[in-house]
Amino acid sequence: MTAPIDERLATAAALDAFAAWAIRSTAGRDLSLTTASTLATLDRDGPQRLSDLAVREGVTQPSMTALVTRLERDGLATRGADPSDGRAVVVTLTHAGRDVLTARRTRRASRLAELLDHLEPDERAAVDAAAGALSRLTRTAPSRGVS
Repeated sequence: MTAPIDERLATAAALDAFAAWAIRSTAGRDLSLTTASTLATLDRDGPQRLSDLAVREGVTQPSMTALVTRLERDGLATRGADPSDGRAVVVTLTHAGRDVLTARRTRRASRLAELLDHLEPDERAAVDAAAGALSRLTRTAPSRGVS
């Protein structure tokens, strides 16, 4: 049985508010949200054509070119020719880029874990019980987002 529409919308609104807060409050200032999202896309989905990456991240190709230039300068990604089309550029995450993502995710998880300590035991149990369902939602959602 499906929950009533009002209840589903209220749950969705609460999840949206929490996700927005979590992104703003725990991400740190080391990377912009677009940079972090781009690195996460490369980590999750592997090397990408620069043009496809721009579309996936919702930015213009010139903006993505500038971002990839910075990532390359910082050693977080490399670019090379697409083997199937030498005119196209393929962007690949480096080991350093993956390390930056891992550190960022660990730092964010630690901050969220500290926040969980402020919940009452029954609230903590409810969050723990929902974790599996939230993980399944994340796996089935379209792949785009901040890491």
